[in-house]
Amino acid sequence: MSTRWPADERLRAALDATPPGAATLAWLRNEWLEGRLGDAHNRVSGVVSPPEPDDIDDGAGIRHDPAAIAVGHRALTRGEAGLVVLNGGMATRFGGVVKGVVPVDGERSFLALKLLDALRTADACKASPPVVLLMNSRATHDATWAHLRAHDFFGYPRELIWAFEQQWTARLDDRGEVFVESDGEPSFYGPGHGDLGPSLRASGLLDRFVAGGGRTLLMSNVDNVVATLDPGLLGHHLRSGARICVELVDKWPGDAGGAPARVDGRLQIVEGFRFPVGFDQARIPVFNTNTLWFDTAALTAEHPLTWFVVRKEVEGRPVIQFERLVGELTAFESTRWLRVPRDGLETRFVPIKSPADLEGARLALLDAWNARGVSPVPVAREAAQA
Repeated sequence: MSTRWPADERLRAALDATPPGAATLAWLRNEWLEGRLGDAHNRVSGVVSPPEPDDIDDGAGIRHDPAAIAVGHRALTRGEAGLVVLNGGMATRFGGVVKGVVPVDGERSFLALKLLDALRTADACKASPPVVLLMNSRATHDATWAHLRAHDFFGYPRELIWAFEQQWTARLDDRGEVFVESDGEPSFYGPGHGDLGPSLRASGLLDRFVAGGGRTLLMSNVDNVVATLDPGLLGHHLRSGARICVELVDKWPGDAGGAPARVDGRLQIVEGFRFPVGFDQARIPVFNTNTLWFDTAALTAEHPLTWFVVRKEVEGRPVIQFERLVGELTAFESTRWLRVPRDGLETRFVPIKSPADLEGARLALLDAWNARGVSPVPVAREAAQA
């Protein structure tokens, strides 16, 4: 198969304008057409088993542990912690709008609540506001900046909001050709949040953050505004010595997605579609929230994340996408696991995937968000030595 696919030079130039580029897409296409990528390839190999009871820490208790809070407080006052907000994708279940700018309460959008909480946490700790890294896509970048400028960045220091773009490539049709939408244009998309490490490294912003003293990044989805910068959880992450801490919640009926599982003895996030056929996922009582605490070294390192084949529909027609997922980093890096509340005022997981979700959860979401409050905690001697 020719490495010059696609033959249209203008399309090749468009694909090469941003990673992963035409050559990588051509390789992925060839692997899929030759049967080396697909549903069977997506599944993990090896012995898969549920986590053990002592694999998962009590995040609810840790949030109120004075020693952990003191360590987190110290990190915030030193400017060692920042936020990564996943603000890319296409928000197809939101009608294709840029989800981050959708109003949640009056003019306060998802992005506004993320920024306002970071300000509130910094004020409570008597610290400078943390760096906020926005991972946009080509579909969200312009609208995001227009929204932030129109609202004067919701009072957040403009120089501390750093944006970068995830990768961008083309969908394929079921014959393996570039999918063309009804307007005659190729259909592009962002190939998953597995772009985080490569895109951060390519942007230079990760090096900039580290050079400024940055040590820890809290990553969360833009629509989960209760995944806030919590000093206790930050302190626990730092004291744990692990490069990654993953927030988990109790699994509810109907949940579909990733969960922690042992693969040949190693505990890692396994996405729902990756479990072996016949494995009873109900045996795992917790669910991945896609809220992760990262040591910057976990994002600096290069790991061979798997390209998965994802089947979707665009304009009612089937398409093929190739995606990577950030949770797979737990297969390579030392990881701790935190079980956090899913309901009540201390919930850290209220995902909003559609307008109906927002209407149904708005009051509970805002009650939980407004209940956030961080009091300055003196740095205990034992914590300072941790």
